[in-house]
Amino acid sequence: MSKTILVDAWQTFVLETGVFTEMKAILDAFDSRKIIVTNANKEEKAKLGIVNMPYEVYSLNHEPDKIDPDYFKQLLVHYSLSPNEVIYFERSEESVKAAESLGIKSFWYNEDEKDLKALKQFLTENV
Repeated sequence: MSKTILVDAWQTFVLETGVFTEMKAILDAFDSRKIIVTNANKEEKAKLGIVNMPYEVYSLNHEPDKIDPDYFKQLLVHYSLSPNEVIYFERSEESVKAAESLGIKSFWYNEDEKDLKALKQFLTENV
């Protein structure tokens, strides 16, 4: 069974111009479930354009943020998943470390480089 892909929202999957279509095309090539993860509350999601997404969106409205491992503990419980059933990519190194501290295989995505080739390789090798 393929793993669930946790997708960072702002400045990764969602840019100022909307959904990063090249990244979406890569994600859509995988049959895995995708969950967009964000810290944003309802108002922030609307302001940032994290609305009408092609995948479900998970947020704890900053209580806590993704830099806290408890965010991922709550996510896993919410979806009845274990750390070995998900993989995660994210632009915040602190958030990556929080997820990794629970055993979630994670990839730091450099938002400036936008290295989709490296992201695709991570997904292919780990999904």
